[in-house]
Amino acid sequence: MNNNIDEFWQTFLNEKGISKQTKYFEAFHFELNERAANALLDLVLIGQKKATSSSLQEFALANNEIPKVGDYSILTDWEGNPRCVIQTKRVRIIPFKDITYDICMLEGEDDDLASWQRGHRSFFVREGEQLGYSFSEDMPVIFEEFEVVYKK
Repeated sequence: MNNNIDEFWQTFLNEKGISKQTKYFEAFHFELNERAANALLDLVLIGQKKATSSSLQEFALANNEIPKVGDYSILTDWEGNPRCVIQTKRVRIIPFKDITYDICMLEGEDDDLASWQRGHRSFFVREGEQLGYSFSEDMPVIFEEFEVVYKK
């Protein structure tokens, strides 16, 4: 485990009075490149980005559990430095084609549904090429709403 992440997590638990046995779901950064990852992190830190979407296939291929309500995760910058703790507030699995603007606007990244679809379609195609799945409009997407509960 990254020592910075472990120290950050322990500080969070201490400051919030949470049991030291509490584990975090994951430590992660957004996106597949540094510029986008750090830009999305900034949106979270200013309170504009309150949700994220992931391919269900990404979790299945890695044999990982999907997030559930109440889970804590550590959001990092591109270099893996912990910046905040988020807590999952709602999880929905929705086919890509059925995600509406009312849903995707919670991600705080786009001005309209078409822009969200273009950006996320491109992301899922690139991620699928790296991980070994194929994007489709019917592809299940994990849509996770979260709240920042701790910032560095």
